[in-house]
Amino acid sequence: MKYIDGFRNSESEVAVSRQIKELASALDRQVTIMEVCGTHTMSIAKFAIRNLLPENIRLVSGPGCPVCVTPQGYINTALELAMGGKIIMTFADMMNVPGTKSSLSSIRSSGARIETCYSPESAIEAAVKNPDDEVVFLGVGFETTIGPVISIVSSACARNIRNISLLTSFKVIPPAMEALAADKELRIDAFLCPAHVSAIIGADAYRPFVAKYHRPCVVAGFEPLDILGGIKSIIEQVLKGEAKVENNYSRVVKDEGNPKAMSFINKYLEPADSYWRGIGIIPESGMSLKNEFSPFDAEKRFGMTIVNDEEKKGCRCGDVLKGKIVPPDCPLFATKCTPSSPVGPCMVSSEGTCAAYYKYSK
Repeated sequence: MKYIDGFRNSESEVAVSRQIKELASALDRQVTIMEVCGTHTMSIAKFAIRNLLPENIRLVSGPGCPVCVTPQGYINTALELAMGGKIIMTFADMMNVPGTKSSLSSIRSSGARIETCYSPESAIEAAVKNPDDEVVFLGVGFETTIGPVISIVSSACARNIRNISLLTSFKVIPPAMEALAADKELRIDAFLCPAHVSAIIGADAYRPFVAKYHRPCVVAGFEPLDILGGIKSIIEQVLKGEAKVENNYSRVVKDEGNPKAMSFINKYLEPADSYWRGIGIIPESGMSLKNEFSPFDAEKRFGMTIVNDEEKKGCRCGDVLKGKIVPPDCPLFATKCTPSSPVGPCMVSSEGTCAAYYKYSK
């Protein structure tokens, strides 16, 4: 507890916020900083970080929630598999994400075999217990969760389990940052880099991005002082006209990341173009199973094709995910779209920007 309290000291937070205000007073323009991590989004809302900043420092949330950026067509394909008699295994945060006409929780109440789990190993257990059924695990996530999910394939190969497959929607963060930086309409000046993802890919993974787009990038933890310290580092870079990668979370994140985890991921997966909800197709921003492991690819196994349908009318999750608007700017926010009756995924996920605003800022 002492460790956490050291990063939640109100006097220190006020002191750092004063330093930020002093630095920001020397700026001749507004600086927009985007965080691309759902846990950062929740922490910023929970600890009212925006209230500690001057008006010319603008924080916006990016596509840092894997559930939120999963396209509607993926949900529709998962629903089709479930209605076709497959046993669907998923983490709980996918249950209420709306597809075009329904959600996993809705069709489960009608009898579909959908089970939530805390560990991908549960999918292996389900396949062993139901040898005459096909088990499909919904493989959604960024670099942090890709390794644990892909362990299903590793275990299945080792144990010769053949009635299991993955419906994948794996995504990687750096290419998404490139797409956002290249969008001149968004005018993002700097990035607060995701801590969990960075623990896997390492701080060095952002250096090519910084060299190409000249945007300051700071890796920060999730406590108030972590985040405020990261913002302060960014402003200092902006004032100096610099753009570099700073690792302010070295107690967890190493420059080289976790080579063992990356080696494991690269054994089974290869880069692929991927569709991000609200952004579109980003080249090589996803990861798909290598051809030698295609028997575990649910799309290929069952002859499915994910079709990326149009979003529901009025929902502006796409603009929220790009930092183009904040949730209260959406006409559905807190009226037709609430956590108990979500229209878009940003209100569903525990790391969604709309959910964060609804819980802490509404």
